[in-house]
Amino acid sequence: MTGRWAPSPTGHFHLGNLRTALLAWLFARSSSNTLIWRFEDLDSAVRPEFYRSQIRDCERIGLDWDGEPIRQSDRFEMYTNAIEQLTRRGLTYRCWCTRREIREATTAPHSHLPEGAYSGICRNLSRRQLAEREASGRNPALRLRTDGETITIRDRQLGDFEGVVDDFVLCRGDGIPSYNLGVVVDDAELGVTEVVRGDDLLPSTPRQVYLFGLLGLTAPNYAHVPLVVTASGERLAKRHGAVTLEDRLALGESELDVLNMLLSSLYMNPVTSFAQLRDRAKNFDPTSLPVTPWVFDG
Repeated sequence: MTGRWAPSPTGHFHLGNLRTALLAWLFARSSSNTLIWRFEDLDSAVRPEFYRSQIRDCERIGLDWDGEPIRQSDRFEMYTNAIEQLTRRGLTYRCWCTRREIREATTAPHSHLPEGAYSGICRNLSRRQLAEREASGRNPALRLRTDGETITIRDRQLGDFEGVVDDFVLCRGDGIPSYNLGVVVDDAELGVTEVVRGDDLLPSTPRQVYLFGLLGLTAPNYAHVPLVVTASGERLAKRHGAVTLEDRLALGESELDVLNMLLSSLYMNPVTSFAQLRDRAKNFDPTSLPVTPWVFDG
């Protein structure tokens, strides 16, 4: 059994990130599973210092993982191969649509599409329409051709979740593989059997499960966990005050204090040492976890 923790090194971790990392660790270590660290670093906002700070912060609250961290940026050829496989089967097409055009299509009267889904504007272009778009100078994205299938997943924490699979992006106009493609290829190639991540990513999961099937790959099990929010209900961000590990240390708290704060938010008893955390993992019960967001008030 293999779990994974897959952050994007685009900023310093805040308490919400650390809490999700802790949960991924608890799920894996409670079952004596391997835990892989994978950096999802295809974004242009990636910075070298964020690789270091994210690893350091997890280590400082007692977390570990197996092997050296893996970087998506070193695995480009695998993503290209998957796209070529789908293209050979006639399952991809080019798309020149802007975000505004997509948004307007899904919000139009009588639209049956969920918000953010793609309406298929570029799916069956005439020769004239295709020539006009090619002459626009805009680099097209590459989309997966689907039939609007409805996929139901069984989430370990949230139960059944149903979603319609639209013609989602496989590769952006700048040539960068999409999140949905990258996580599918990586999770399969790395043998990941359980994915623990924030519930904000739940809506994208039917797309990924569908893509696993198209590529002849086995999808992992999923556990989507609630995020951390402010008193006003906003998703926690660094602009909301003392929310990073360094911030908390500057207030006089210790790394152990921060760990115990996170454990308390998960309805778990505090530990007196980092060594005790591993013992606590042996008795970790996912069914006792909160099902609502943790409200952080500073």
